[in-house]
Amino acid sequence: MMKNWVDPEAKAEAERYDNPIPSRTLLLEIIEKNKSQSHADLVEAFEIADQKSIDALSHRLIAMVRDGQLMKDGYKFQIAAEQPEHEATVYINAKGMGTANISGQDDLLLPERELRQVFNGDRVKVRQTSVDRKGKAWGFITEIVQHRVKEIIGKVAEHEGEYFIQPGNPNAHQPITLEKELIEHAKVNVGDSVRIAIDDYPTKEDLATGHIVQSMADKADTEIIIPQTILEFGLPYEFPNEVVKEAESFKEPSEKDREGRIDLRDLALVTIDGEDARDFDDAVFAEKRPGGGYRVVVAIADVSHYVRIGKPLDDEAQQRGTSVYFPHYVLPMLPEALSNGLCSLNPNVDRLCMVCDLKLSRAGRVTGYEFYPSVMHSKARLTYDQVAQYLDGDSSAITEDRDVRKSINTLFQLYQVLKGLRAERHAMEFETVETYMTFDELGGINQILPRSRNDAHKLIEECMLLANVAAAEYAMKNEVPMLYRVHEPPEFSRIQKVRDFVKLLGLKFPEQPTQADYQAVIEATKDRVDAPSIHSVLLRSMMQAYYGAKNAGHFGLAYDAYTHFTSPIRRYPDLLLHRAIKAQLANKPSPLSGAALDDAGEHFSATERRADEASRSVTTWLKCHYMQQHLGEEFIGTISATAEFGLFVTLKDLYVDGMIHVSQLGDDFFVFDQASQNLVGQNRGQSFGLGDEVKIKVAGVNLAERKIDFELVQQLTHAGRTIRERAPRVKSKTAPRAEAKEDVFQDRPRQSPSDQGDQPRRKKDKSGAYSKKPSKKSAAKPETKVKDKVKKKSKLKKKKSNSKPKTERI
Repeated sequence: MMKNWVDPEAKAEAERYDNPIPSRTLLLEIIEKNKSQSHADLVEAFEIADQKSIDALSHRLIAMVRDGQLMKDGYKFQIAAEQPEHEATVYINAKGMGTANISGQDDLLLPERELRQVFNGDRVKVRQTSVDRKGKAWGFITEIVQHRVKEIIGKVAEHEGEYFIQPGNPNAHQPITLEKELIEHAKVNVGDSVRIAIDDYPTKEDLATGHIVQSMADKADTEIIIPQTILEFGLPYEFPNEVVKEAESFKEPSEKDREGRIDLRDLALVTIDGEDARDFDDAVFAEKRPGGGYRVVVAIADVSHYVRIGKPLDDEAQQRGTSVYFPHYVLPMLPEALSNGLCSLNPNVDRLCMVCDLKLSRAGRVTGYEFYPSVMHSKARLTYDQVAQYLDGDSSAITEDRDVRKSINTLFQLYQVLKGLRAERHAMEFETVETYMTFDELGGINQILPRSRNDAHKLIEECMLLANVAAAEYAMKNEVPMLYRVHEPPEFSRIQKVRDFVKLLGLKFPEQPTQADYQAVIEATKDRVDAPSIHSVLLRSMMQAYYGAKNAGHFGLAYDAYTHFTSPIRRYPDLLLHRAIKAQLANKPSPLSGAALDDAGEHFSATERRADEASRSVTTWLKCHYMQQHLGEEFIGTISATAEFGLFVTLKDLYVDGMIHVSQLGDDFFVFDQASQNLVGQNRGQSFGLGDEVKIKVAGVNLAERKIDFELVQQLTHAGRTIRERAPRVKSKTAPRAEAKEDVFQDRPRQSPSDQGDQPRRKKDKSGAYSKKPSKKSAAKPETKVKDKVKKKSKLKKKKSNSKPKTERI
């Protein structure tokens, strides 16, 4: 070793190791002095000759990267503290892989050691520590800013006399220890579901501890899944007493409340919503204008009149950010006294509202608009089905009020005009199937049925688009600080995949496609049997929509500027916009601007993602639970997506997705062709592609990982042509399915949009091969149990503390 260097930890190193190497302290000193050093540089600098010491130095440097002391970029090591620190949200998928989501930047992967101290959804500060051979950036958590999970539901487990709670995904990596006395006092048994409150949060060395709040042993799994998901995603689920008290303190609109508002109570405004809707935040009216053209009035609940800045009600609504819609259950943003009461535009009562009053030409072009606070009196609560029946000629389907009928007729006439304009601007109309579920008394699925969108849905959607676009233009014209709804054009790498695929369909697709290019592909393929599958390829190329203070347009809807104005009962950004418009009308400064508005955009984009992910998690679990009763049964399905590891299939009768692993496709070697999205057998020439029909058997269901495995019985069609011969014999085992496809861009104002990204691919192991599939038996059970970790590591040990006893981390 170079003698000029004095190691301050030399004595300690000598005591611990037979062949001492430079200590961490000395390495940090040298690397900081030289800005960056490679492993070879350090070996040469310290004149290390023996291979054991060279390897030991390599391991120490890797450990220092792992612990956030160093940053590795290629072959060079740098001081990690010099790297920028970012605030991020932790996301953990069903396989236990974690990422730190940084607004406006690429995610950082988090190693298992970092995930030991966090739950899904926690807010943290992170620094990048390295870039792996695949170009993926890895990070280190420097600080936990906020633990979002306060309580959790899981099953009681036991190992060698020690008790713990095993949570489900996405927190399956985080067991919570319980004292034996608590188990005995609560009279719960191993395998029972319990709700617990967390006392001590985990660290890299210690497991979390908690105490039992409620035994849920008497409840069915279908009754537990929604409260379990709410807790695991850290969703606020109970309104504090002061919030409920404030919401219930408001009275019906008085003369004072109506002061300064334009009175529209005589106008034939009506609400048109779904059968099961309980909160009505928009009402519509239309009439012909003298001399031609139309007047359209879109009245939106004036939530800002009741939810005031700085009050407990506003603080709670901000924290929630959005209502969360689960199957047959809603977690509202506002207490019921407002969401279903004073803010809901119920029929035959006075309601305060914010109005977008529009003038349109005969051709459907907006020639003028104004915004103003108003008071209205809804003349009817109509449903989409009622209005659709009326438009189809059933005059008894809606109220006999002549003014209401005249308004509906005018709205429908205008819709026909607006539909043409929508086509002119090339807004995308993907062929997708929306479904709804019916449930039994315990919350399990009875049926999954397709939901059709009729002209009434589309009519209301066009009215909401008119108001949202007008609000964005008003804000831009008057320089009102606000949150835009931004949907950026697709990235180049995503476009290339679409180009390669579309070329094989015989269609053109440029390197910088416009909405018109996407819509041309949609139109050219909409009548094909594989249209939904083709359109899913286009959808997966889309970016994720978000809220931002800087306008960057809305690519999917083909608008230069777009915002959310029409749903303040369930979306906080809409409420922010109402306040901003009110301030502008009163010549007052906007209540939110600058950096605070940027932060608000990040926060509400994150709460929207959290809500979508939680809702999707429950829906997927319920579908898996539903499919357990169909194990071993055969169904016809359509290939909806392909990948190198297998085929995703959507069942025609059940509208459920599952996966056939590539190893189940027959005695052949299948290669994935990226351009055509086909899996092609190299020896027999059998090919599987998007839209192909297959007969499958339901082979396995894994509730914990929300996966359904299919076994191929027979390929029925390929490229629209019938295949008469049977598929080659396959093995009886079922394969693990990759993560479920994520829904991507959808931004219909009335359909609780979810804007998600691409389907992640399964990774290979060190040898380059894909992981082996489990048997049927194992496919139906969680593959990773904390109990298995316990067996591999030392027995849980008690840790001394001032609070409840704590055990060492496994």
